[in-house]
Amino acid sequence: MSDKFMPHTDEDIREMLDKIGVATIDDLYKDVPSEVIFKEEYDIPSSMSEIELRKHFEELGKKNKTLTIFSGGGAYDHYSPSTIDHLLKRSEFYTAYTPYQPEISQGTLQYIFEYQSMISELTGLESTNASMYDGATAAAEVMFMMVASAKKKNRVLVSSTVNDRVKDVIKTYAKFHGVEVTITPEKDGVTDLEAIKDELAKGDVAGVLVPTPNKYGIIEDFTGLSEAIHSAKGYFGIFADPSSLAVLRSPAEWGADVACGDGQTLGMPLSFGGPYLGFISCNKSMIRKMPGRVVGATKDIDGKRAFVLTLQAREQHIRREKATSNICSNQSLMALYATIYLSLLGKEGLKEVNKLACDGAHYLYNRLIESGKFAAVYDKPFLKEFVVKTDLDMNIINQRLLDNGIQGGLLLGNGMVEFAVTEKRTKEEIDKLVDLMLEK
Repeated sequence: MSDKFMPHTDEDIREMLDKIGVATIDDLYKDVPSEVIFKEEYDIPSSMSEIELRKHFEELGKKNKTLTIFSGGGAYDHYSPSTIDHLLKRSEFYTAYTPYQPEISQGTLQYIFEYQSMISELTGLESTNASMYDGATAAAEVMFMMVASAKKKNRVLVSSTVNDRVKDVIKTYAKFHGVEVTITPEKDGVTDLEAIKDELAKGDVAGVLVPTPNKYGIIEDFTGLSEAIHSAKGYFGIFADPSSLAVLRSPAEWGADVACGDGQTLGMPLSFGGPYLGFISCNKSMIRKMPGRVVGATKDIDGKRAFVLTLQAREQHIRREKATSNICSNQSLMALYATIYLSLLGKEGLKEVNKLACDGAHYLYNRLIESGKFAAVYDKPFLKEFVVKTDLDMNIINQRLLDNGIQGGLLLGNGMVEFAVTEKRTKEEIDKLVDLMLEK
């Protein structure tokens, strides 16, 4: 064998090359320009003992700097109970794969069922999948669900107050699937509902997606929107922060047909961007268009409660072109994370998380406004995130904050800064942030 870590023998390789009609493996890359092919020796360090390797990674770890975070923009520094890590990394969860054989996968199927039940309770909608990569891909899939459900309509309206990175992913998915996306304008920091109604009047809109809270942290009012969309025979979707749904009006209460969002706010560490969790909830009328797994409860041959995968319209089971989605890897490990988190906190605990975040955010907001160096941008209700405006040089200030172990607000341009406060932030930390920003 040419390499002890490769399973193919020289004879295997020769047979495969003969089958496709090339002489060498290099011939497979003959269309690649030679100037882009790496020809040097790989700079791979020599092997290390376990002690050496542990020390090496400890030194690498020291380069990470733990910060006190006051930025959000779609990912938030929420508290992660230590119990989750201990349960999540049990081998029966950590090594589990797709539960195709329900008779030996009851544990996995049950926690997915519990996850679906909890998210459905938060959204108020009838069905939830498990699950998507993140909130952005979930939103893109909701776009496809609305188009598929509306039939003969190929245009989706997305409010400009949806998170900008989510909008980018939606537009990318749409471009390569022939879906037309119209970004509707905002007015005073919230969705311009009249502009949406004008677009609906054209008669070609499959669905509308709006956020709660929106990209500025504002809690939007969608009164009358559901009726307008349904009168135009379209579908109403809401991109929601699932944590905030413990205290805000649910998508179902707004009359939405489908909801999606990022489960990162359910205690998942920021972790440099992932892994996170995308969820989709919908009413039964759309469930056959929903990608991902759906676990149902049933009874086994002995009449005992059991769990099974149901409505398996995924690409492993039917023709690729007929599948609801070609995402085949389900992040059910992160669904388990959300399930444990929600179980530990319970309904009252999740309300307390939001209360602490809301109190902290409003305390910070008031301190900034009272300083005279920051001004309000939008006079709208917010929960844990808000935007203010300043003439101060925030690039210099944010660097000062970093030097003191604090990640400051996100710079939105034109002097606007967005801050987020979670239940982890203390009054002392908020005061330190303000004092450093106002320091001359």
